Amino acid sequence: MTYTADDTSARLGAQLDDHVIDLAALAAHHGAELPDDLLSFIQAGSAAQETVRCLLAGDRAGWPTGIRHLLGDVSLRAPLRPGKIIGVGLNYVEHVEESSRSLDTDKDLPPRPVLFSKPSTAVTGPGQPILHNGDLTAQLDWECELAVVIGRTAFRVSEQDAYDHIFGYSIVNDISARDQRRSGQWFFSKGQDSYAPFGPAVVTADDIPDPMALDLSLRVNGVTKQKSNTRHMLFPIARLVADISSGVTLEPGDVIATGSPSGVGAGMVPPEFLSPGDLVEATVEGIGTLTNPVVDAR
Repeated sequence: MTYTADDTSARLGAQLDDHVIDLAALAAHHGAELPDDLLSFIQAGSAAQETVRCLLAGDRAGWPTGIRHLLGDVSLRAPLRPGKIIGVGLNYVEHVEESSRSLDTDKDLPPRPVLFSKPSTAVTGPGQPILHNGDLTAQLDWECELAVVIGRTAFRVSEQDAYDHIFGYSIVNDISARDQRRSGQWFFSKGQDSYAPFGPAVVTADDIPDPMALDLSLRVNGVTKQKSNTRHMLFPIARLVADISSGVTLEPGDVIATGSPSGVGAGMVPPEFLSPGDLVEATVEGIGTLTNPVVDAR
């Protein structure tokens, strides 16, 4: 995770029970060296990850003050700013149906993954605001999605080898201004600032035994709007990595937002959309809950 404590700059941390450990400071204490941000840590590869495993498994009695913080005493930030965020549309069967009914998309299941991009400037972290600009949208919508964080460069990777290129998993709330789709193009609808809440942490792949069997849900003001499981994906994670990497190089730190289940606001009867003052909570089993308030951006 990426966190701040006592108004200091953002640091790379690992959650250990109910504490956050400053990894770069812990490494320095033991005469080693680690990056102090998550993107650089992922780029450093398996050697850096093995260093962390050894450090966290060691004797904690001699750790100096400042290395360990209570989780409740720190503020979490977006884990990293990805080089690329690749979104997957229409990747749950029931969402295909509700989208065809409410958003004029094709009623037939897509034969290949439907892909779009979100810029890194759309990223915002846990507790940070989702910006509602009433001059640009009256249809601000939610989508809880499992995020795949790439760990190794992937180009023309097979489905069988796909998981070897994954560092871990997180949550993306794919915020969308439904009334800003332009001639079928989704970039401005999904790419505005704050439209990619991301976090609260990245759980490494070894701690998620089966990412295709995770419950996910989303609540608005405490009311459940989405509830599903990743096993209902139309195109599973390995297929997504293989399909995207067939023509686009995936680099360490890139994020694939794997698609939303049904229950989006546009599919409600009548439709429901986010307004300033709302609170959105996206939860994925084994990862946590990503919470963001909606604020007036005008």
